Amino acid sequence: MTAASTIGAPRPYTLVAELTYRCPLSCAYCSNPLELARHASELDTATWQRVLGEAESLGILQVNLTGGEPLVRDDLEALVVTARAHDLYTNLITSGIPFDRARLGRLRAAGLDSLQLSVQDTDAQGSAWISGRDCLDAKLEVAAAARAVGLPLTLNVVLHRGNIARVPAFIALAERLGAERLELANTQYLGWALVNRDALLPTQAALSEARTVADAARERLRGKIEILFVRPDYYADRPRACMEGWARRYVVVTPDGQALPCHQATSINGLRFENVKDRSLAEIWNASEAFTAFRGDDWMPAPCRTCDEREIDFGGCRCQAFALLGDAAATDPACSLSPRHDVIEAARLRATDVRAERPLQLRRFRLES
Repeated sequence: MTAASTIGAPRPYTLVAELTYRCPLSCAYCSNPLELARHASELDTATWQRVLGEAESLGILQVNLTGGEPLVRDDLEALVVTARAHDLYTNLITSGIPFDRARLGRLRAAGLDSLQLSVQDTDAQGSAWISGRDCLDAKLEVAAAARAVGLPLTLNVVLHRGNIARVPAFIALAERLGAERLELANTQYLGWALVNRDALLPTQAALSEARTVADAARERLRGKIEILFVRPDYYADRPRACMEGWARRYVVVTPDGQALPCHQATSINGLRFENVKDRSLAEIWNASEAFTAFRGDDWMPAPCRTCDEREIDFGGCRCQAFALLGDAAATDPACSLSPRHDVIEAARLRATDVRAERPLQLRRFRLES
């Protein structure tokens, strides 16, 4: 592993609290680990409450309560109370299942600031294909309940080959539900999504059409709904600044307590990830091997090291470099300047093959509530 930079640690803004990997859905693009059975243990309430206090002390401003499905945690209200007591803006990221209208009211009363609701599809068959069940009606109930208790609502849609043609329908749904924000996020091909990449990666033509529709809607609805269209790395000349750079703004804590720079970091062999049960969040953030490994630019290879954009994309995604090349310190192959950009080009080419069979593997080991 390349030696870490010795620059001081920047201030983190967001704690991503993955409360559980239990979930009633089996989404084929899920960012949870492939080996879910190895991560079945969960931090108890008191430990999560301590972590939330440590997050405030570290300067974190926002906590995203997510999973899996955070609604399966019986102590969710208590965690919201604690987060607000530490002046953390508290956002619940949920599939909305299992839904309880009264509970949503309790969460709002406890101090929940906003709700981000995942919507897999506007088509029943498409929803069942990607997640294992059709649950749009349940999600509509959640959205209505969120509006009734005054919660700002974001609809989060992961775009892929199976639903990208329905971007107009997602926009119409956001309008009908009174959402403040619509996030149309193209799949990041890691974890389960990488397993299913051939089935999920859209063509360039489909992506371009969807983006044109989203851009027009953004102008039409300006001041009413914020519409965000997140492009996939596979169809860009430069990679995104994944998580705004490795260990710069985000810290992820897994259900069993591992602290990570991003959701997929444990997929990188050779890094040791510390646990909040053993060390404080501040100690891990500032000095742990995993968090300092790719902070700054000392680790960067050519052409990243001399690139004028190295402080814009921060070298791209370390997990993607490892997943595709077996080397987390390599230039992200999504960058057109990468010596191995050919692996991205090959995936694009396969996406245009109309004869290809595209089997889909749903997230295994679905943990029920």
